[in-house]
Amino acid sequence: MMRAWILPMLLVVCGLLVATTLAVRGTTGAAVAPLLVFVLLAGMNSPLAFPRSIGAVEAQRRSAVDGRPIVYWRSGCKYCLRLRIRLGRSAHRVHWVDIWRDPAGAAAVRAANDGDETVPTVVVAGRPHVSPDPKWLRGQLPRSA
Repeated sequence: MMRAWILPMLLVVCGLLVATTLAVRGTTGAAVAPLLVFVLLAGMNSPLAFPRSIGAVEAQRRSAVDGRPIVYWRSGCKYCLRLRIRLGRSAHRVHWVDIWRDPAGAAAVRAANDGDETVPTVVVAGRPHVSPDPKWLRGQLPRSA
């Protein structure tokens, strides 16, 4: 669980270092902009940018009932972030499983990817798809959700 926050925390620390350096040089106003950029990047790469994750077993059970796809992801993955952003408001219509928080999710991804933990791996109707086009995934979402 802690490793999901390593990249966001490093970005915040880097932002603080840059801002402190600029502030010490006397450009306090110029220190705010890089700090905000680093904080924004940290937020985008944190687990907070994604809908609440559930366990793989629960996601599989729910998907069998409601037909929604399952997205296996991890923090710091630029492809997962791209998928999340491009899904927009439709992101809540997908079951999200963080493979760094759920060992069963990591095992499901390894089983679908010949032992690799390649994310995002999306399971639609029981079939895994690695890093699918977000437009295609939106087309796979159930209409009634």
